[in-house]
Amino acid sequence: MLTTVDGPIEYLVTGTGDPITVFAHGLAQSIAETRPLGSGVSGSRVFLHFMGHGRTGGPPAAGWTYAGLAEQLSAVAAAIGATRALGVSLGAGALTRLVADHPERFTRLVFFLPFALDRPRESAAQRRLHHLAVRLEAHDVDGAAELLLAEQPAAVRRLPAARVRVHRQASALAGTAVIEALRTLPAAVPLTDRTVLAGVHARALVVAQPGDDAHPVAVAEELAAALPNARLHVFREPGALWLQRRQVRELVAGFLNAD
Repeated sequence: MLTTVDGPIEYLVTGTGDPITVFAHGLAQSIAETRPLGSGVSGSRVFLHFMGHGRTGGPPAAGWTYAGLAEQLSAVAAAIGATRALGVSLGAGALTRLVADHPERFTRLVFFLPFALDRPRESAAQRRLHHLAVRLEAHDVDGAAELLLAEQPAAVRRLPAARVRVHRQASALAGTAVIEALRTLPAAVPLTDRTVLAGVHARALVVAQPGDDAHPVAVAEELAAALPNARLHVFREPGALWLQRRQVRELVAGFLNAD
């Protein structure tokens, strides 16, 4: 646990030595869901739990903001000496905010399935997250698990392992501070003006997948265009973390391990 003025932050270190990469999970996700993205990445891999997730304390008085998430990511990165960073969905937004404020902070960046950039948007995914919050607040674990499963493509929904995971995830989230985050963060944006990213010269990889309205390819395209030294990779099919793990591992590790 890392002690900060806003409370403790839970993190896990795997691997040893340099380079050190910090990994930031998505909304209502966890270290466990993020760890596969570190498979094959050399050096030390550090996974944190954002506020309200895992054993990390609830949000500060300022509430759920990308600025607050970026501060937590920055605190962990500074404490362990990370020089590279990967963010998934919400974590990608926190990383976007962090490098906008501190352009020279990292040497390599991975934005995996970014959710938002600088324009609020209404989407079916946002409405589904609101319904998920209602189920979790009512401690309706089975109902919440069904909603979480519905976020996956059909091929993933048929996997027994997927059903087990979403039920475990719903059980862990029921009645927690994440419920308010599900109501607040989907309407928030990391930045007010994407042009501030012009000062970020770290090498960056932006990853998207088709058929994912929670993480539109258009947002990934906009983020990649705003970063001076970024390349975009769009998988051919949805469900990359479930159905294309080898390709994900090769893509992420290949980028982060490159000289």
